[in-house]
Amino acid sequence: MPPAGWPSHELLNSLASEARVCTATGKPVRFVPPSAADPYYEIHVHESGCVATRLQNRHDLFNALAWLAFPRTKAAINALHAAEIARESGRRGRVRDMLTIFDEGGAIVACADANLEAMIHGFRWKELFWDRRAQVRRDLSFIVLGHAVLEQALEPWPGITCKVIFAPPDADADDFAAKWLRAHASSGTPKLLAPLPIFGYPGWHPGTESEAFYTDERYFRPLRREPLRARHSG
Repeated sequence: MPPAGWPSHELLNSLASEARVCTATGKPVRFVPPSAADPYYEIHVHESGCVATRLQNRHDLFNALAWLAFPRTKAAINALHAAEIARESGRRGRVRDMLTIFDEGGAIVACADANLEAMIHGFRWKELFWDRRAQVRRDLSFIVLGHAVLEQALEPWPGITCKVIFAPPDADADDFAAKWLRAHASSGTPKLLAPLPIFGYPGWHPGTESEAFYTDERYFRPLRREPLRARHSG
């Protein structure tokens, strides 16, 4: 390892080669020094396998680690971006918004209890993280792949939130997420991703030892329902 523990491109590439990490086009993924800004970054990665990676940069390092840990999901995200860019005529759409949000801040929730999943969808945070904390530890797993969230987790603070999809507890998280993204590519929207304040997981943040922590609506926001529109007769 280089001084200060930062990995080199050579080390990252040896790990990618060993794991046979490839794009959806079959190009071996290689982490390379950044060159000139590329407005078609995703297409370049898709066609060449070259992922621009700044050394001694946390954000880029976690992106590289995400490729190593979730190769199928990252390849699917990249391929779907490339396909959408070709169809968008310069106007970014909801599908790419969903892909970017999941890439930067996504997580897979492996859930063994439908009631816990319903609490997440219903923003019932105190009930989930405090009243059911023993069950959460037993039946709920958060598998974070969003590289921006992984970077933020180095210095945890209330407010770190993931956008998540739900998987069976026995599923291969990488394979499940890749298939989920491809299945929703034609009509994808960020609204398909449920928000989850992951810092509320029992024991992850010092505040989780206090019941009052979960009543702070600055971080544990309640579900906001749109008001019913008045009907007009005429």
